[in-house]
Amino acid sequence: MTSLRTLIVDDEALARSRLRNLLADCRSPAAEVVSEAAHGKAALQQLNGTQIDLVLLDIHMPGIDGIELARSLRSRPEAPAIVFVTAHAVHAVTAFELEAVDYLTKPVRAERLQQALQKAERHLKERRAPSTEATQEALVIQDRGRTERVPLAEVLYLKSEYKYLTVRTASRSHILDGSLAEIEDRYPARFVRVHRNALVAREAIRALEKYDDGEDAEGWALRLEGIPEPVAVSRRQLSAVREVLKDPR
Repeated sequence: MTSLRTLIVDDEALARSRLRNLLADCRSPAAEVVSEAAHGKAALQQLNGTQIDLVLLDIHMPGIDGIELARSLRSRPEAPAIVFVTAHAVHAVTAFELEAVDYLTKPVRAERLQQALQKAERHLKERRAPSTEATQEALVIQDRGRTERVPLAEVLYLKSEYKYLTVRTASRSHILDGSLAEIEDRYPARFVRVHRNALVAREAIRALEKYDDGEDAEGWALRLEGIPEPVAVSRRQLSAVREVLKDPR
């Protein structure tokens, strides 16, 4: 994909003009602005008659606002990638729950816009590629004022720590405000409960072994792909874990 066919949606003409000027300098990928709209209703009309890869979308607009427009676009089979561009950071969580690929706050910097275009390009390529499984599911993580999507396929385990969950990937740990029960109910095919305070990705399990944590010499733990630390298995969950080792699916 050499150039993203782009629709700019913002009720301020100056904001649209600034985005157009910034996009003119973007490369790898480039962006071709094929249309502009000053509100959600006009944007829908443009989208119904034009092939669009990317929508740069403001949130606060008269009539149909950006959140409502993004929600309506999710159900489309060939929905464009959405990048929110707004002066307000408070809607970031909602935006990522609507599967926006990025969230930019005004004034937008050129390098940050280029990063958003790269994310949009990856998103479109992955979504359009043949796949046997929905790989784009992700957990929305908020950390120190930053919001990001952690692909579910990268999560190796989740542990309950007081009121929060530790979400472990091969590269780092994240903190998520949520519950293990909610994750377990939502993704039963992906995670198995190994302890009252832990879920493990089925496909990450490599070995079950005896484990001495200093308190229980007869304990058991799992070794997972990509990380050094073991994950304790409770006696209550031991049989379920052994079944997963026989058949990860």
